[in-house]
Amino acid sequence: MGHGVQGRFPCSLPGLALLIAIPACAQAPASSPELSSHDSEPTFQTRVNLVTVPVVVRDHQGKTVGNLTKEDFLLFDKGKPQVISKFTLERQDASAAIREETSGLASGAPAPKALEPIASQFTAYVFDDLHLDFADLSQARTAAEKHLAGLAPASRAAIFTTSGLTTLDFTNDQARLKDTLRRLMPRSRAGTPQTECPYVSYYMADRIVNFNDATALQAETLEAIACGDPPQTAQSDARGAAMHALSVGELETRTTLSVLRDIVRRAGAMPGARSVVLISPGFLSTRDQPELTGIVEQAIRLNVVISGLDARGLYTTGVADASRQVRSEQAQQMIDSYDRDAALTQADTLAELADGTGGSFFHNSNDLFAGFEQAATPPAVVYLLGFSPENLKNDGKYHVLKVGLKDAAGLNLRARRGYYAPKADVDAAGQARQEIEDALFSRQELRDFPISFHTQFFKASDQSATLSVLARLDVRRIHFRKEQNRNCDDLTVVSALFDRNGNFIKATEKRLELRLKDSTLESGVSAGIAVKTSFDVTPGSYVIRLVVRDAQGQMMSAANGAVEIP
Repeated sequence: MGHGVQGRFPCSLPGLALLIAIPACAQAPASSPELSSHDSEPTFQTRVNLVTVPVVVRDHQGKTVGNLTKEDFLLFDKGKPQVISKFTLERQDASAAIREETSGLASGAPAPKALEPIASQFTAYVFDDLHLDFADLSQARTAAEKHLAGLAPASRAAIFTTSGLTTLDFTNDQARLKDTLRRLMPRSRAGTPQTECPYVSYYMADRIVNFNDATALQAETLEAIACGDPPQTAQSDARGAAMHALSVGELETRTTLSVLRDIVRRAGAMPGARSVVLISPGFLSTRDQPELTGIVEQAIRLNVVISGLDARGLYTTGVADASRQVRSEQAQQMIDSYDRDAALTQADTLAELADGTGGSFFHNSNDLFAGFEQAATPPAVVYLLGFSPENLKNDGKYHVLKVGLKDAAGLNLRARRGYYAPKADVDAAGQARQEIEDALFSRQELRDFPISFHTQFFKASDQSATLSVLARLDVRRIHFRKEQNRNCDDLTVVSALFDRNGNFIKATEKRLELRLKDSTLESGVSAGIAVKTSFDVTPGSYVIRLVVRDAQGQMMSAANGAVEIP
């Protein structure tokens, strides 16, 4: 019988049976078996310092371009050309990756009923209630309700807020989605021009306190005087207001980034196409750039696309914030200039998250419904460029990336903007395990070497059943290492079970040690290596995910299936 654990990812789980009897590397006697299995913790090898750069290319009509090759791209790290060592083209077609499989072992088992579409698209909608004002949030909420009313049968939506006060996990329940949307409201701790005098925005406060901007301080000093402060104390009052605004602004930015990181992690646990849509007016992240870049890296690793929707709607860079009523006519022009700069800087944060993960950035339009439709639809094609920087120092410094095309005529390119060098050596074993975990919670088919599986079930009663996953691994394309006339490699095989809504139920893991003779590799494993995994389950609908990784060549294959036990 199979065993499983609840949680994100199990380590070295028992319950995997081998269905092969072939004749039985290093320091192994000639009579040693050619294949053995162990439940002990595996040791992995991995490519270290591989930087992955998502790239989306569109034509002049805005359609994604999917016929480019590695040779079409140019990649620069701090201005130095890089060799693209890994090139992957990802097509967002999660639904095509599911196979419906039902094979009953029980005598006279009834034919299964027609299955409803299995959840294959998961979108987390994040409303930035810490930065959105009432008017913008209200318009975004109305557009979101219209957008979610058309939720596809295989899609699931979750609603989160940056304050953490309103949440709804992934569901397709329209009543719960509408109720959650209607409970959204602004939660900012910052003051407003209507409640504070002098009012200092977070951007102005950052310029005054962190950049010693004399012009910004002068403008806010004039505002303080217009508010009735004595001229002799107006500057200190303005600086005090800036210190308070900076403290609140930094807290809200860090809270937003922390919550966003957790939401990306939550979305990354879903077995399918994963997206996060951030509905926000944007926010400053100058002093939190490492955290922002870390979220981009996490999303890339978890195969989560982040898109941004600027909920402010239509605005122009030549017009200041209309909600800001400056009391000092003398300070008006200066403050208007800073407000324009702030609007662009805040929006750039959303653009960076989208560019870095292959998402879209919708802005400068009042058609927020169209914005939701665009942001919730990941690009049809994303190129993943990978390179290993030479002589990379573990100094934690930021590296600016630039991606170009050798022939960019009529094409528009959006790509990741940069990364931080590590501050310590990479944990190879941990990184390899992370690769397996990430693949397990994806629905992407991986085909580095051939694998296949089918399912069977046996119902012991109306309340219990045994589900068997029968996998076959073709190892002839694996890159073995040669030791003492044996072909050596280790395989990690993980089988996982999810419910129809994509919630993780249980998983099993096995490490297979291959020490194959030449004759066995040439003909003895032509039919593949068969592996059987069994799960104790109750009747219902399930999604199965199989992931296999080899240690020697770091090759990985993954497949999906589905079964309904009546």
